[in-house]
Amino acid sequence: MTSPDAVAPPPPDGDGGARLDPLLLDPTRLSIMGALAGLEWAEFGFVRDFTGVTDSTLSKRVSQLADAGFVEVRKGHVGKRPRTWLNLTADGRSALRAHIARLQQIAANL
Repeated sequence: MTSPDAVAPPPPDGDGGARLDPLLLDPTRLSIMGALAGLEWAEFGFVRDFTGVTDSTLSKRVSQLADAGFVEVRKGHVGKRPRTWLNLTADGRSALRAHIARLQQIAANL
């Protein structure tokens, strides 16, 4: 018989157990990843509006995700206006899937 105060064992290590990605624990970074998950390329302004953050905040968070290899950034021009486009990399998609899988595991145990 299990006591009511028993703690569930931690998830398995290695490939069998999904882990929460520390980078995606930040709600803004997770929102950026979520916004990009259903798109091939998104304009910076679209992601800014979707996440509801300032240009500066989005820029900082995107740089962190790009440094981790989760997001790629492409800069260019439309006419004379500079534009920035964002895309989720294959590694970013995998990290997001694993992070969401672990969140679902946690939620299933509530």
